[in-house]
Amino acid sequence: MMKRLPIAAAVLVLSTLPAFAHLDPGEHGSFLAGFTHPLTGLDHILVMVAVGLWAATIGGRALWVVPAAFVGTMGAGYLLSLTGVALPAVEPVILASVVALGLVVAMAVKLPPAAAAVLVGVFALFHGHAHGGEIGAATAASFGFGFAIATALLHAAGLGLGIALGRGLGFGEIAGKAIARILGAGAAVVGLVLAFGG
Repeated sequence: MMKRLPIAAAVLVLSTLPAFAHLDPGEHGSFLAGFTHPLTGLDHILVMVAVGLWAATIGGRALWVVPAAFVGTMGAGYLLSLTGVALPAVEPVILASVVALGLVVAMAVKLPPAAAAVLVGVFALFHGHAHGGEIGAATAASFGFGFAIATALLHAAGLGLGIALGRGLGFGEIAGKAIARILGAGAAVVGLVLAFGG
């Protein structure tokens, strides 16, 4: 029972994050506004954690290549947005990323790290573009640095969870891997609800 308490606590904390409103950069600073930005959208949280979970499932070089590809390409999408370069269907692609990345975790898809990096990079470009479109009065560099750090931390949370589940996390290795797959499937379902539920 005690082993399950940290998991329950983490679920409760994560479930409250989307309730936060975007911070006003004038009042809280551009970095803090950027840092909290990915934490205020369930779609962003699910994708960032799923990237880490998937990287842990693949293992090896993917542990750092896949999250780094996401953060780097997200930065490129952010710069495209700031310079006025439009991307088509940004919000639908972001919602598709929740479903797609949830499914690759659910199916424990093992691609070579470079191929996985390309896949997450495509989605990251759109996530970064969306962040750029919501910068408001924030300073571009501080806002961008803030959301990049938050994204990396969410990836790290997914990595840590994925590694722990791969080792069993007190449930046994097979059960731990099954839990990771269930979490991926849950993310995919939530992505479908977000896309078609309203």
